[in-house]
Amino acid sequence: MSLMKKHTHLERNSILMLVCIIVVVLIGGIVEIIPLFRMETVIEPVKGMRPYTPLELAGQNIFIREGCNVCHSQQIRPLRDEVVRYGHYSLAAESMYDHPFLWGSKRTGPDLARVGGRYSDEWHVAHLKNPRDVVPESIMPTYSMLAKRAVKLDDMPAHLKTLRIVGVPYTDDMVEEAYNDGMAQARADSPNIDGLKARYGDKVNARDFDGNPNLTSEMDALVAYLQVLGTMVDFSDYEPAAGAK
Repeated sequence: MSLMKKHTHLERNSILMLVCIIVVVLIGGIVEIIPLFRMETVIEPVKGMRPYTPLELAGQNIFIREGCNVCHSQQIRPLRDEVVRYGHYSLAAESMYDHPFLWGSKRTGPDLARVGGRYSDEWHVAHLKNPRDVVPESIMPTYSMLAKRAVKLDDMPAHLKTLRIVGVPYTDDMVEEAYNDGMAQARADSPNIDGLKARYGDKVNARDFDGNPNLTSEMDALVAYLQVLGTMVDFSDYEPAAGAK
């Protein structure tokens, strides 16, 4: 009975009721949110994942700058029709180094989570220069100007340092060589290729992406980024953790 009286008192005292609601919400929020700050508790480690190279990171910046993520999602849901069309459903680990992540929810164009390696560099360049040349029904605007602009890489060391603060495992060597690695990746004959692969792995795509060896362009960077999407994880070796199937 005393408990009922206390409850009645609580309901009749609006200030006390408000304070109790706030306390309960705060406790619930803390219980839900704090574990998310420990990445290892919410993201299953997956072999093959690595941070983006400086050139790929520059490409992602261009992708965001031009608003490509407004029309193209990067999240394949575990639904049969999506898996059949786009490939294996997206894993949390695949976007663990994305800041911001680009999952998206709108698909004016197709999902790009696994677009890497599906088309040639020449196809991507033609598509970006004039989408109707390769997809007649496309409503995508043209981005031919990217082939004429030199990609900005001189600020990459600072960018990598900033991402390292939020948990992306860039090493001091990666930061120091960021500019050289970015330039090397767009030139397969660069003397810095060995260093690039030593830092980011032998599977790094290193070549002239836009077909113009005289300029390391924004087109090079964007195509390099598109060509790596969905290619880091080898799903033939992937074994979901218990309870994650």
